[in-house]
Amino acid sequence: MAPAKFKKPPQAPPLFTHTPESLMKDTDRLLSKSKGLIDRIVAEVKPERAQFKDVLLPMAQDDNEMSLESHIIGFYQAVSTDAKLRDASTETEKKMDEYSIEASMREDIFGLVNSVFKKQKDDSTLDAESRRLLEKDHKSYVRMGLGIPAGEKRDRFKAIKKRLSELSITFQKNLNEESGGIWFTPEELDGVPEDVTSGLKKGEGENAGKMFLTFKYPDLFPTQKYCKVQATRKKVFLGNENKCNANVELFKEAIVLRDEAARLLGYPDHATFRIEDKMAKTPATVDDFLGDLKKRLAPGGDKEIAKLKELKKAETGEADQYFLWDHRFYDTLMLERDFQLDQNKIAEYFPLQSSIEGMLKIFEELFGLHFVKIDGEDRAAISETGKGDDIVWHQDVQVFSVWDDEAEGSSFVGYLYLDLHPRDGKYGHAANFNLQPGFINENGTRRYPATALVCNFSKPTPKKPSLLKHDEVVTLFHELGHGIHDLVSRTIYSRFHGTSTVRDFVEAPSQMLENWCWTPSQIAGLSKHWSYLSDDYAAAHKASANTDKLPAETMPDDLIQSIISTRHINDALFNLRQLHFGMFDMSVHEPKSHAAIEDLDASALYNRLRKEISHIDGPEALGEDYNWGNGQATFGHLIGGYDAGYYGYLSSQVYSTDMFYSVFKKDPMDGKEGRRYRHMVLEKGGSQDEMQTLEAFLGRKPSTKPFLEELGVA
Repeated sequence: MAPAKFKKPPQAPPLFTHTPESLMKDTDRLLSKSKGLIDRIVAEVKPERAQFKDVLLPMAQDDNEMSLESHIIGFYQAVSTDAKLRDASTETEKKMDEYSIEASMREDIFGLVNSVFKKQKDDSTLDAESRRLLEKDHKSYVRMGLGIPAGEKRDRFKAIKKRLSELSITFQKNLNEESGGIWFTPEELDGVPEDVTSGLKKGEGENAGKMFLTFKYPDLFPTQKYCKVQATRKKVFLGNENKCNANVELFKEAIVLRDEAARLLGYPDHATFRIEDKMAKTPATVDDFLGDLKKRLAPGGDKEIAKLKELKKAETGEADQYFLWDHRFYDTLMLERDFQLDQNKIAEYFPLQSSIEGMLKIFEELFGLHFVKIDGEDRAAISETGKGDDIVWHQDVQVFSVWDDEAEGSSFVGYLYLDLHPRDGKYGHAANFNLQPGFINENGTRRYPATALVCNFSKPTPKKPSLLKHDEVVTLFHELGHGIHDLVSRTIYSRFHGTSTVRDFVEAPSQMLENWCWTPSQIAGLSKHWSYLSDDYAAAHKASANTDKLPAETMPDDLIQSIISTRHINDALFNLRQLHFGMFDMSVHEPKSHAAIEDLDASALYNRLRKEISHIDGPEALGEDYNWGNGQATFGHLIGGYDAGYYGYLSSQVYSTDMFYSVFKKDPMDGKEGRRYRHMVLEKGGSQDEMQTLEAFLGRKPSTKPFLEELGVA
């Protein structure tokens, strides 16, 4: 039961009661209302008399209201168990995107926006966030082709934008609904933890005696890390690289169309178009950053491969080559043998539910928050329908109301949802989704946000809860960091809410918080051996371990030290992998000519760059060409908004490491600094220039030094 003072939030949570039919109907209503508003503005406002309050403000307020429904309408395709509802969600998102493209290319409304921009871009009577909205909106119309003379070229640009939207939605749908896998005998899965194999589908008929291993994370990663059979690891690795080959042509079409669209706008390539309004500003800055990092990391990567080859030789008797399907296995083995890092033993101290509770406690202390889990009759009490099931999209989903603590004013903050386990048709990675943004209503009151973490951690079994490996703890903390950013943001307009920042900054707040997962006191605080969660679990542990004693309740110091000491083991190879993603992304988005991108073999480039950057062997070392896999077809980031932006995962670490080292390293639980960070960085969202946010918090310009020192390549 929730404490009495937290029982009744001032705003009901969103409802998840849609049907395929209602999604279509709601979408048509929203789009009709928006079009009617724009038509009315155009009819009533003359360019010479256009003002922010008559043109941009009503459109921004309409965007605010629309986002309360549109985000959820598009969300179902990532989480619903109903294929028809997922399909309807996909179709409505296409319809919304098409409308957005049409509205963004209306010359009549652009004429009014342009008039306001010329008159009020430096108007001090407008607040800073409204001036930023004016600047961003004006620029977005220009970037949507309204600088292209009306006629054939502008029509072509519009057609490209619509097709790119279709490609993005279909690409992600294919990934979400991917259901492939491989049948293996128990012998072929030798070494894979019993927790994994016991949950695999058992075969019948021609597959009798076999188990079906999917490409979902809870199956894939333990197999790559622990399976002793090299042939199995190879088969799983190649199967995963080729699990979504329907996306190969979609990816190729997308990069060709992006290049054509950029050239129609007068840019030399898509990367120049995308990066000009980010922190990096130019592709040259990005290429220099990635190239310098590659040069610094390459020697360390070669040394790491040499050590891993020694380990492989000790195991197998030969190690002339070190393959991509070797890496997770020997990396894990090295951590266990040389550094006594027993991930399965460590996982026993990170039951999913108690780990979440520990993480939320950290956020409570650091940021002045209070999380209240909403269950049972409390759900019904706050639901607009009086039915608790209506405020979640699946029975596994957890809901929290989030409040400021007493020192912060005890005000309501928003709703947090956790959807943690795999399901058929569900989004297959770990991500934070905004369900409803926060903003200021027309009457001056605040609208509170709702945000969801969608993850794919292993499910609990009757004898054991869901347990997290340490890297999964880091992932969960990272995504929760995005969720907190989404919750505590306080902006006037939904457009700038929460994580709506430039792509090369958006990861920095979550990356900074990952450091808490590498701090001994915080690891101890998060840990709790699963056998202490209930009497039944205690009995199950005693039976399986054949002992009357339970292990230590919190993680012993030696286990904690084994985690800390391995943070940077094989780190160069990990970061070279990130460089591969970033450099591939830049390569396909800054071709020398349009003909070059049309002729590009993206699969061959993806695999060739991986070999050139990481120096780890793929099938090409066995005589095959570079078309052995289609990893780019599984790479949702490059279709879903990180195009010419994946470098941001590395460049934002410059900012995150600087913030942590400068402010939090000496005392990660300094509540005063935590609240300063909350109000100066997280609260701002994208409502001001991100460099301004950083410099205000640090008191100076950011430095690359802490990042390079952390990597050991300064």
